Amino acid sequence: MQQLSERREKRALRAVAVQYLVNGVVAAAYIPRLPEIRENLQIDLATIGQLITLASIGGLLGSWLCSKLLTRFTTKQLMIVGSILLILILPGVAFASSVASLVIVLACIYFIDVVVDVAVNMQGSVLNARRHTPVMNRLHGIWSIGTVVGGTLASLMAAYAIPLHWHLTGVSLLLGLALLYVAKDLLSTDGRPEEPNISPSAAPLRRSRLLLFILLGAGAFVPEMILSDWAPFRLREDLGASEALSGVAYVAFGSGMVLGRMGGDWVVSKVGSVQLLNLATATALIGLLMACFIDTIPLCYLGFCIAGLGVSVLFPALYDTAARDRGRPGAALGAMTAGSRGAMLLAPLTIGSLANSPSLTVGMAIALVAPLCLLMVWWLSHKVTQA
Repeated sequence: MQQLSERREKRALRAVAVQYLVNGVVAAAYIPRLPEIRENLQIDLATIGQLITLASIGGLLGSWLCSKLLTRFTTKQLMIVGSILLILILPGVAFASSVASLVIVLACIYFIDVVVDVAVNMQGSVLNARRHTPVMNRLHGIWSIGTVVGGTLASLMAAYAIPLHWHLTGVSLLLGLALLYVAKDLLSTDGRPEEPNISPSAAPLRRSRLLLFILLGAGAFVPEMILSDWAPFRLREDLGASEALSGVAYVAFGSGMVLGRMGGDWVVSKVGSVQLLNLATATALIGLLMACFIDTIPLCYLGFCIAGLGVSVLFPALYDTAARDRGRPGAALGAMTAGSRGAMLLAPLTIGSLANSPSLTVGMAIALVAPLCLLMVWWLSHKVTQA
């Protein structure tokens, strides 16, 4: 019976890993082609920032609802239904013919992505807790592999002038096949502990801890989002690179994320989580400054890769901490995702406005925002582990 249980958990872990891969591919499928989308819609960088900000309201709404959904449905149900909807909606990015229609499509994607994201991290954390060796960094590394695959494919499609609607429709069909594997092996029950009784006197502490997770989610998400979404614009607008070469900046950042996350579990077992946080923050800052201020394309790629290496381990550690937090199932994870999606309301608008200024480049705009967020995460992460 024990062997059967272990085999069942291994199959579930493989299914969760494929789900992370699917999520990563969906997240990256269109980002390297954002400069092309911008040119097709004939809008400026500030409008791109406003567009992403408005669409992010969908993600914020998803963060607010995900804890309620997790009390009514299993993580398996949310993952499967949510992923099917994501795959169906993804081609809509290509067919959006106006700013308003693109906002609606992206808002739907962001909403569903939040719910799927929380569900897969809940199930991943349950499986991680049952193992002798941690796997959360590697699971997030597989998500990053998905972003590299999706980003590389998008860059190649742009290089060969493959129409965006054919590109995204093909991606959706391939991801649909992957979900056939995921659906049969995910854990049907989550095995989460029942919600503990919280006395009224403990409520302020609980609220303050959730606020801490909101701030952590916002601070950790901003550098990752800025460096991925705006990397193509850094190459295109600042350095005059072609669409294909601009998309490679996103791939370089994603590749650094893959390297960091696939090795993160090994590093944390050697130096501990606190030292890993210190090293990751320093590495991310070095790479970020290289990417933003060195105007040589190969060194810019290297900077994005190093930044990805440093940023990579922040979210897996925070997600696992939030998933194991005592309280209502998904509440801390929901707080983290609410913070991250809330940051999406401000960060794109801020970067877009700064980058559109005649006195600033895209790289300068990134450098004005991302380092402050990295330092905030470094400080708050020490606080949450001590609380």
